[in-house]
Amino acid sequence: MLEVKALTSFYGDFQALFGIDLAVGENEVVSLIGSNGAGKTTSMRTITGLLHCDANMVLWKGQPIGHLRPDQIAKQGIAMVPEGRQLFPSLSVEENLRIGAQVNRPGFWNLVRVYELFPVLGERRNQASTTLSGGQQQMVAIGRALMANPEIILFDEISLGLAPIIINQIYEALPNIIDNGLSALIVEQDIARALKIAHRCYCLSEGKITLSGGTDVITQDDVSQAYFGV
Repeated sequence: MLEVKALTSFYGDFQALFGIDLAVGENEVVSLIGSNGAGKTTSMRTITGLLHCDANMVLWKGQPIGHLRPDQIAKQGIAMVPEGRQLFPSLSVEENLRIGAQVNRPGFWNLVRVYELFPVLGERRNQASTTLSGGQQQMVAIGRALMANPEIILFDEISLGLAPIIINQIYEALPNIIDNGLSALIVEQDIARALKIAHRCYCLSEGKITLSGGTDVITQDDVSQAYFGV
């Protein structure tokens, strides 16, 4: 479904990505592992059109989309849960969720199903989003992405800054999300969790892919060597 080919990306004159290749298939979960500054968020932002790249560097179902705007990419069926959640502070929980539906894609997900997935959001639907806990705000960000009824979701640092019990709750919800026909690309620094949740993984270091393969054959030692270079 999603193919990244020889992807390069820049912040001004600074090159952040150096010809990376990765792919996510239908109903597949792929993890992207790397330390801070490795290029994980840059990869996500470039795939979703927030950073510029050549058209043929990002393909969706075989068609080039690297030249499209973020809203055009979202309408193709690609959604992202961004690092830091990036909710609209002046809007309620439900208003934030409804923003995700503005791409007008039909599908399984709606407000009722998001509230079934995360009941606490239904209880606090009229509450200002920024008054929620960090974990609840992450649930809103995930729900907003689901409301777009995408075919693939990019999760950027899904567990960053959250308490372990909240991380577990969110990861426990992921199978229910994926089981409804979605693919996922998940950025994660926790090597064990990344290998457990995904079918395949890529390790990114200094803007380059240093390891890739199925999680049934790649070990934590393999990832640690690619991750830390030791």
